[in-house]
Amino acid sequence: MHPYLDIVLRSMTVYFFMVLALRVFGKRELSQLNSADIVLILLISNSVQNAMVGNNTSLEGGILAALVLFLINYFLKRVLNQSKAIKDLVLSKPEILIHHGIIDYKALTKLGITSDELDEAIREHGVENHKEVKLAMFEVDGNISIISGENNIKQTHHKRKIHKTLNEF
Repeated sequence: MHPYLDIVLRSMTVYFFMVLALRVFGKRELSQLNSADIVLILLISNSVQNAMVGNNTSLEGGILAALVLFLINYFLKRVLNQSKAIKDLVLSKPEILIHHGIIDYKALTKLGITSDELDEAIREHGVENHKEVKLAMFEVDGNISIISGENNIKQTHHKRKIHKTLNEF
């Protein structure tokens, strides 16, 4: 096999593995990163480098691997915008955490969100109690959106702080 074709195939495999891994581990991993998450990302990037380029340490090999990743990412975004079925397969959906003041504890458990973290998000949105919340959503990017029953809604952005260990990722 031609060495550059080998790099292309390896890079494509690693890219799709990482997309799948992020889908499996969920959208929690997209929210605000702590230092352990940054270390994990750096170690993953280092560990998959050799899987993409093999023994080829040339400048051309590295540029080709990066180019393949950019191209796959570009085409995947185009496909996601055009195909609802593939979008549903690859991307997660927002989750309702509170509806008309009632907390969905099953959703909190499924997402690994504690009551304290939800209370913090509610307070950061200028709301005192969960009973005042019309709707709280855990968005696909890791934000918790809060809509209160008040007419003067305070708009804030809250990203969850993830306190996971490296082996939980």
